[in-house]
Amino acid sequence: MTVITVRIDEETKRLMERIRINWSEFIRNAIRSKIAEERRKNLAKAVLINERLRKKSRGEARAEEIVRKFRDERYGGGR
Repeated sequence: MTVITVRIDEETKRLMERIRINWSEFIRNAIRSKIAEERRKNLAKAVLINERLRKKSRGEARAEEIVRKFRDERYGGGR
């Protein structure tokens, strides 16, 4: 396990000592929760970007159709 250090002021430390919990575990859980939240945000952002791109491409020919058109024009349409 990796060790990290957090600096807090004396007042916060004094208040923390009044509350009897495992602060290390509390901080680990808070960090895990924040990571999960950020992952959800990133996933939601990716979905929105994907939807915008899909909407822009509606009504346009598919790539395969465009390539086929160019090949037909270049080589005479299979004559």
